[in-house]
Amino acid sequence: MEKLTIKSWALDDRPREKLIAKGKAVLSDAELIAVLIGSGNREESAVALSKRILQSVNGNIHELAKLSVEKLTTFKGIGEAKAISIITALELGKRRQLEVALEKPKITSSKDVANVMQSIIGDLEHEEFWVLFLNNSNKVMAKSQISKGGLTATIVDIRLVFKRALELASVAIIVCHNHPSGKLAPSNADKQLTQKIKEAGTTLDIKLLDHLIITEKAYFSFADEGIL
Repeated sequence: MEKLTIKSWALDDRPREKLIAKGKAVLSDAELIAVLIGSGNREESAVALSKRILQSVNGNIHELAKLSVEKLTTFKGIGEAKAISIITALELGKRRQLEVALEKPKITSSKDVANVMQSIIGDLEHEEFWVLFLNNSNKVMAKSQISKGGLTATIVDIRLVFKRALELASVAIIVCHNHPSGKLAPSNADKQLTQKIKEAGTTLDIKLLDHLIITEKAYFSFADEGIL
């Protein structure tokens, strides 16, 4: 049996031609992946293979982006080159999100902060602690990773937080960290750290506006919950 290549499909089933004729937005996730891999295997088309790969991660593109070359090559028809193509495309997508996040948005709510930070730390498998430095118009002048930890904790040096804030002449800060476990409830350590940062900021006249705990799909705001 010959390999089922894109050229052998009916015209309406060819994602490359469909993209050219109708635009990229009309293609399904599976069709976009099929364009990347070009062909399937002897038993299934590239689209069918792509659907099977997506089903293995419950259709979740974020989870697909976490798959290694070794994991992807367990699918029949996906060799190292095709696996690398998939990983590269998804990494470019993530970097595009990061570029948007690196713009200087105006912060008006905790949701604005989550929109900036979720693509950066939401899906990490270790904890990271970040600070957003704001000017007097509540625009983000810079953001910095202050510490990087393990699965359940990270150590934060408050002096580093305010050293950068003073360098930028920031009038306010928002701190964020992720919970790889997916649990949003703040720990006692989270609450104590928040209070220490708030007190240090009061002394330096740099206001702590919020502390967000971020997961891949949700967030917890100390300010929204009235515990800041």
